[in-house]
Amino acid sequence: MTVLHPLPALRGQRCTLRALVPADAPALQRHADDPAVAHNLFDGFPQPYTLAEAEWWCNGGHREPQFGFVWGIEAVGEGAQEVIGCISVDPQQGLWGSSAVIGYWIGQAHWRRGITSEALKLVTAWAWGALPQTMRLWMPIYARNAGSQAVARAAGYRLEGTMLLAIRKGGFAIDAVQYGLTRPGAQPGEHRLPPLT
Repeated sequence: MTVLHPLPALRGQRCTLRALVPADAPALQRHADDPAVAHNLFDGFPQPYTLAEAEWWCNGGHREPQFGFVWGIEAVGEGAQEVIGCISVDPQQGLWGSSAVIGYWIGQAHWRRGITSEALKLVTAWAWGALPQTMRLWMPIYARNAGSQAVARAAGYRLEGTMLLAIRKGGFAIDAVQYGLTRPGAQPGEHRLPPLT
């Protein structure tokens, strides 16, 4: 079982990543309640996204173990300082225990400004420091989602393959692509893990 570390604030030039608080719910709901945002997120992401769902998430729902480490994304220098999306790192267990899955989204008004790729770089650097058992970070992305793939590439992630008809979405099976990155200095093939602490 993964022990969740205290969540630090991570600061970049375009965004700040920080812990969610109850007061974030209205802004989060406004950005999340957009069919264009939900279109490329998994079926578990509510649509419509109600204020009650945002309140549950910001009041502690995001801390449930199945979500891993979750930060709110705040844009720097774009008016009122409010949460515009989320990014997470979810360490896996068992067979896949040397991997962690990353997920992210931001509101449509902030797309194509380099915010999400910077957020991904920030959590990647954090994961290498905070999660010594994690040798690989990866993310499944809908094959149709060119924007999210561009985010992954801009953060240094590599396309590892296509998974045909692998994801269920709105009653359809759709293609996915997988992007990944291994820990700097880790030897491919086989790499001894540090002792568990």
